[in-house]
Amino acid sequence: MFAKLRRISFGTQVLIGLVLGVVLGLVARQMGGSADDPNWLTQTLDVIGSSFVSLLRTIVPALVFLAIVASIANLKQVTGAARLAWQTLLWFAATALVAVAVGIGLALLLDPARGADVSADTAVAPDSTGSWLDFLTGLVPANTLGLEGSAGDDGTVGFSFNILQILIMAIAVGVAALKVGEPAEPFLALARSALAVVQKVLWWVIRLAPIATVGLLGTAVATYGWDALTSLGRFAALVYVGLAIVLGVIYPVLLRSHGLSVRRFYAGAWPAIQLGFVSRSSIGTLPVTQQVTERNLGVPSSYASFAVPLGATTKMDGCAAIYPAISAIFVANFFDVPLSITDYLLIAFVSVIGSAATAGVTGAVVMLTLTLSTLGLPLEGVGLLLAVDPILDMGRTATNVAGQALVPTIVARREGILDRETYDAPVRGEAWTPEEESAPTSVPEPAPAPA
Repeated sequence: MFAKLRRISFGTQVLIGLVLGVVLGLVARQMGGSADDPNWLTQTLDVIGSSFVSLLRTIVPALVFLAIVASIANLKQVTGAARLAWQTLLWFAATALVAVAVGIGLALLLDPARGADVSADTAVAPDSTGSWLDFLTGLVPANTLGLEGSAGDDGTVGFSFNILQILIMAIAVGVAALKVGEPAEPFLALARSALAVVQKVLWWVIRLAPIATVGLLGTAVATYGWDALTSLGRFAALVYVGLAIVLGVIYPVLLRSHGLSVRRFYAGAWPAIQLGFVSRSSIGTLPVTQQVTERNLGVPSSYASFAVPLGATTKMDGCAAIYPAISAIFVANFFDVPLSITDYLLIAFVSVIGSAATAGVTGAVVMLTLTLSTLGLPLEGVGLLLAVDPILDMGRTATNVAGQALVPTIVARREGILDRETYDAPVRGEAWTPEEESAPTSVPEPAPAPA
């Protein structure tokens, strides 16, 4: 049985999981129950989905730290490393600016709050919010591990990792290792080896994605059904239209303007985009994104191992550009708060500069609350949108992941280091499968710099 299952492609397994998730979710919804007292099927689906996300959360801190340290070490082998880094950041910002412009334009033309069948009584401020002060103080690591503790209402203490702080620590350690030089080589070798081990463990987790898809999508359907989409149908549709414009128009235009095949890009990046849609985690999808960027799109490993991990924590066209722009205008229109030209410029500013605030595993509430607080809009408006957030988060994350593969590809093309033979080669069979037992592509010796 398992031998037959292994012969089914990973992508097909995920699609089967999507169908089963919808079917079981609808069955669970028909069985009745509530959020406080779910039926056995809803509870089972929730345990399956939440366990997968918990496994991703467990691996993320070590993955981000080791990937950034190793990637900075690899950059020393690349001619013009500083130029590559600045080009990457510039394209991250430029594409985010275009994405937020799409979101603002759609919201102004079609008013996402029109016809919204939600009551102001459901407007509740979220427990966690984002502010510029929190964002700026969050840049300063509180401890080496980026560990944060919070007390619950029942007296328990929960711990979480601040991915932004881990990113800052990793950059500092990586740069310091380069400055130290030869004495740091054993440390860098250890970091590369540890990264290979962590990635192998993550491969095992990713192999559970088809099963996790059943739980994650099934829970969303069982909990929210289609009622939430009906009440917020215009808003949800506009978000997905915005995502579709970025994926189907903006990105293809950028690719074609650089002489790259649009079909070949999406064929190569599809495994990562698909997993991002299912897992709702850019960071959890990081190893797959990096592998397809190198293996399928022809970006040199020495550069991709820097750009992709950085993008997985800061490049969020879906969560940090389109979604907060449309959501902010929705909240403003719902509460009859007029917005000025300055406010729209602030939305763009927050999207380009504050996208690192969304660094995490799933969700975009922090970025949304950061945008609302900057504009002076009521944070209670977030509560109106939470019902459809899991459904929207799938599309947002898929767009994030596509952008995280796109920018390194474009920068590599502009700098003349893209392997066009690899990029243009037809995809045969699976572009990437978690069953592959080959060593991760992020740890081999960096490719020599072009003359």
